[in-house]
Amino acid sequence: MVLPNFEENLKKYAELLVATGINVSKDHTVVLSIDVDQAPLARLVSEAAYERGAKKVIVNWADDGLTRLDYQHQDIETLKDVPEYKIAEMDYIIEEGASRISVRSSDPDALAGLDSDKIAESQKARSTAMRPMMEATQANKISWLVASAAGEEWAKKVFPDLETTEEQVDALWNAIFESVHLYEEDPIAYWENKVDTLQTKADELNKEAFTALHYKAPGTDLTVGLPKGHRWEGAGSTNARGEIFVANMPTEEVFSAPDANRVDGVVVSTKPLSYAGSIIEGMEFHFKDGKVTKVTADKGEEVIKKLIEQDDGASRLGEVALVPDESPISQSGLTFFNTLFDENASNHLALGSAYAFSLEGGTEMTREELNKAGLNESNTHVDFMIGSDQMDIDGIKEDGSSVPVFRNGTWA
Repeated sequence: MVLPNFEENLKKYAELLVATGINVSKDHTVVLSIDVDQAPLARLVSEAAYERGAKKVIVNWADDGLTRLDYQHQDIETLKDVPEYKIAEMDYIIEEGASRISVRSSDPDALAGLDSDKIAESQKARSTAMRPMMEATQANKISWLVASAAGEEWAKKVFPDLETTEEQVDALWNAIFESVHLYEEDPIAYWENKVDTLQTKADELNKEAFTALHYKAPGTDLTVGLPKGHRWEGAGSTNARGEIFVANMPTEEVFSAPDANRVDGVVVSTKPLSYAGSIIEGMEFHFKDGKVTKVTADKGEEVIKKLIEQDDGASRLGEVALVPDESPISQSGLTFFNTLFDENASNHLALGSAYAFSLEGGTEMTREELNKAGLNESNTHVDFMIGSDQMDIDGIKEDGSSVPVFRNGTWA
């Protein structure tokens, strides 16, 4: 590692994740999911959490190599079996109100070439078993954060032109640190201002109370309905205890929930999607009355088709997010092959479940009430990127009039 002041910056990164990301305070329980190659960061995150008063830090390790071996050697029935101890752990985390951090450094192609049926069936079984955690997370019952760390195989894909693995990993760490504004004099204060700025933009959209958004770009002509009472959100969220947290680092988006039954037209992806251990490129989705009626892809078509077949909600939208083309991640010119980063360089949509907090009063509604309001229900939630500097978006009002929202990929 030759990146200047790396150890110092890694410690600052851990402190930022803990202080701003999940906002740890006295007697909190923290659950950290992280890859085994990031043990130094895991120790720093744990140390920062304890210094802020956490009563317990639970670390769950992940490893691409072991995961690949499981898919190679286990049969489908074994892979579909979610052990009771995993479900008990999930129940404990929810009951404890634990704060969750997921830090991934995975190879975007970690499962490429493996049996796609095994992967699809395994993920379907796991997402079904873990549905209570998804619902608790999407209703902000607990604090949660998704962040990243630089892994060797991932770094090779983002920086293929650099000569050595060390240079590639250094470059990826540097890009991660830049994206979360770690080089600012006071990153925590910078994030406080960022949260306020994005929420101001969300408030402007909430005042408009659009009934739909109309997207136009090369290959894209899509109308996305918005439910009555939908709420736009920025970077900051509030959990059931009234504590503010930031669910994604980095983030540049404002987002809401679409009406799952009012999406019509065609939309093409503009960045690769890493999903189920494979990279999917050149996707084109056709929607009618909210449902995907046709999907094609230049690469990974079988994988994306299996995704939308997981359940009825997997073929409908659960999120609509706006990100201007001049966002720092977009302007970096990098393709990260990682949704956390690429979605914050581009307008994006998500197939699958909607966030209950994206509807006024939604966190207190029953599942039936949310469905009636138009919020999608699914065991999955997968973002895909559609934005570019050629995209125009109009907001449609109740009276049928339109208001420019985006022009040439940026706020109108």
